[in-house]
Amino acid sequence: MKTLLFSIVCLGAGFVSALSAADAPNVLIIVADDCTHNDLPLYGGQNARTPNIDQLAREGLTFNRAYLSEAMCQPCRSELYSGQFPLRNGCAWNHSASRPDTIAMPQRLEPLGYRVGLSGKVHVKPRSVFAFEKVAGFDGNCVRNPTQTCDLAAANEFLSRSRKEPFCLVVALVEPHVPWVMGDASQYPPSKLELPPNLADTALTREAFSRYLAEITYMDSQVGQILQMLEQSGQADNTLVLFTSEQGAQFPGCKWTNWDTGLHTALVARWQGKIAPGKRTDAIVQYADVLPTLLDAAGGETSERSASQPLMDGTSFLPVLLGRQAQHRQYAYGLHNNLPEGPAYPSRTITDGEFRYIRNLTPEEMFIEKHLMGIQGDGKLNNPYWHSWIGQAIDNAHTYELVKRYTRRPPEQLYHTAKDPYEMTNLVDDPAYATRKAELSAELDRWLDEQRDPGAPQDTMEALQAARQGKHRHTAPLRP
Repeated sequence: MKTLLFSIVCLGAGFVSALSAADAPNVLIIVADDCTHNDLPLYGGQNARTPNIDQLAREGLTFNRAYLSEAMCQPCRSELYSGQFPLRNGCAWNHSASRPDTIAMPQRLEPLGYRVGLSGKVHVKPRSVFAFEKVAGFDGNCVRNPTQTCDLAAANEFLSRSRKEPFCLVVALVEPHVPWVMGDASQYPPSKLELPPNLADTALTREAFSRYLAEITYMDSQVGQILQMLEQSGQADNTLVLFTSEQGAQFPGCKWTNWDTGLHTALVARWQGKIAPGKRTDAIVQYADVLPTLLDAAGGETSERSASQPLMDGTSFLPVLLGRQAQHRQYAYGLHNNLPEGPAYPSRTITDGEFRYIRNLTPEEMFIEKHLMGIQGDGKLNNPYWHSWIGQAIDNAHTYELVKRYTRRPPEQLYHTAKDPYEMTNLVDDPAYATRKAELSAELDRWLDEQRDPGAPQDTMEALQAARQGKHRHTAPLRP
């Protein structure tokens, strides 16, 4: 393989290191589906058992402050695969599409000699942009009941096809996405569970949470099978492994929201001989930073500035992986556009890792999410536990506040997330935090202006339909 030298220059750290293409790692990215990060033991979860993810963390680096920009499957995966925030790549709603001229992971890595494949759930469009080689063996249907069991043969063939060119393989699992039917729920007796404080304690909630935990453990078993396959391939030593949990689960206050339990994701990185084992970092990173990091590790250009190569929002955190830098971003940003998941309900957010500020752009409206709160075509409830919340809220003040918290939100919210990880206490009117609120609000304004975010006019059916047709409105791909 032709040798390509590149430098990593870390501002403020004062070091320069070089790697060559001969050192370029294989890449294996394992993506869970709808898994709230702090339901994992790695992040303080009190219930789930995940021995394989825990072992991976003991062998690698755990990010305490990793985020995605939109707590829905399609926008966050578009961000992960493009290195661009939702408004720049164009996928700012679920079930929409990125801009036709977006440059994604395959087009970025293939010129560096990589084979780039994806197995399992896709949920990104258009195909011309996200031109992964399709690798069979993992179910791509996240709502199938039951999920098809995995077959590692195709993934193993992809890993082993050629030792002369590195591989990048994304395995996108479909657990623990609803309907929560995989795994052994009897291992999680509902009466013995420790419910998070943002969930109402009803019998149906406990039953649903039990099935969700069983799917987390089932997902973890697949992580174990994948890592064992990699080990048996003989290529584990030169493979950068990333595990991430995607956005929060389909419980109120997680997926489809800008709370930390929606946007905060698990991220574990292992690269034997390069990443020190058993470490944790407080460096703030986002999904948009992953692709630039892979390019950096592979010896590629991470900051194209030409008209033919749209700018990436992310920047490489390779120095953090190598233990030579303790910080990366100062802030992480997020947004939510609610169409077509329910009536429009746009909101925007920013965190510095310690505090989170949220701005709800139409606070006079009620938040409704059809999958969580609605009825299926056959007349059955999507999530019976939600309706048990409504029933309990009649005479239970705490449950009433949880329902109100989810459906009726103030114009602004401020949380000391480091001390209040479920963000139950809104500090926005507390004068003691006025300076922090002003700082975060101003930086959020700057980011929205940079992204050409029009605010509430973005969350309209007209804008969504235009995006689906590749004729995105209101925003444009920003070029230098």
